Amino acid sequence: MHVHPLWPDPLTHLRRHRPDHAVMYFSPASLQAQARRFLDGFGGVVTYAVKANSRADVLVNLVAAGIEGFDVASPAEMEAVRAISPDAALHYNNPVRTPEEVAAARRHGVVSASVDSQSELEKLAPLGAIEVSVRLALPVPGAAYDFGEKFGVGADGATALLQEVARRGHRPAITFHPGTQCRDPEAWVSYIRVAAEVAQRAGVRLERLNVGGGFASHWQGPAPDLERVFARIEQAVRKHFTTPPALVCEPGRAMVAEAFTLATRIKALRPNGAVFLNDGIYGALSELRDICGNDRVQVMAPDGTPRSGYPVKRIAFGPTCDSLDKLPDPIAFPEDTAEGDYVLFSGMGAYSLAIATRFNGYGVGDPITVASL
Repeated sequence: MHVHPLWPDPLTHLRRHRPDHAVMYFSPASLQAQARRFLDGFGGVVTYAVKANSRADVLVNLVAAGIEGFDVASPAEMEAVRAISPDAALHYNNPVRTPEEVAAARRHGVVSASVDSQSELEKLAPLGAIEVSVRLALPVPGAAYDFGEKFGVGADGATALLQEVARRGHRPAITFHPGTQCRDPEAWVSYIRVAAEVAQRAGVRLERLNVGGGFASHWQGPAPDLERVFARIEQAVRKHFTTPPALVCEPGRAMVAEAFTLATRIKALRPNGAVFLNDGIYGALSELRDICGNDRVQVMAPDGTPRSGYPVKRIAFGPTCDSLDKLPDPIAFPEDTAEGDYVLFSGMGAYSLAIATRFNGYGVGDPITVASL
């Protein structure tokens, strides 16, 4: 049996081993604390969006913290959850499926699914009278990017689809996603108001309202005020629904991001100021291509001494031979930064490991477990 040590923190491990490859550090205590924050603060059922980070050590710690529901997008994610928790509630909210995927959902005991078209609703017949959520899409600002272009249906279409869900004997619900990295609680308020209008026009009483994911993680500036978002969601539901439905949310990014820190190393400093790191957009930093950059960066010497010089913005390249391997936004490095220094990025638990590649033989391996970050 392979025993994984528990290190006190990333700095202790870096000083001891001086790794020359990028390393991800995982704090189960941080993950469980964030899970309790959602469970204590959100006024409904909390389901974890497995796509953000499907590692078994993440799933098992969420179950230990009290998470009983999981938002799964594929049979592989269903299997990952079932390997950890045979009785967890599976919410299948990827609204496009093949018949074979629906059959897998039936085998794994999916309790809820979302739809955004009549044809997708018809595919769910083998699942019986489960909860079916109509996915609403609106042109609501406030997120890093909008999910409505790919999934969802407008208010008129949602009204007709909700009526059909009820007519077929499913338990009717509405779901939406305000968009990734959404800091503005009014985005949820706008969706909740329209969801109430759709239900009223359809003449259907909602069993549940799934307010989606979209909860922001701490990448730039002040930490997101999740409790403010929770409060506005509850206020809006009470205001717009005569009989408020039960609530569900599906955080992914905001649940897992803070539990991981990425340590990279500076391979080279060029005379023009450019920095070459041993990880980049083909690895754990891949999401920086699509959303705002991460400014929670620390630089330290190999012996653990923090670099403290005046911050200088520098272009940062990844380690591969592809010239596209460049972080889109310059990073503020202390002016006393040197080759061989370690560059630590906080808040890196979401999507980094899920979509990283091993292009050119670079990339992170299994995370190192630490007591704190």
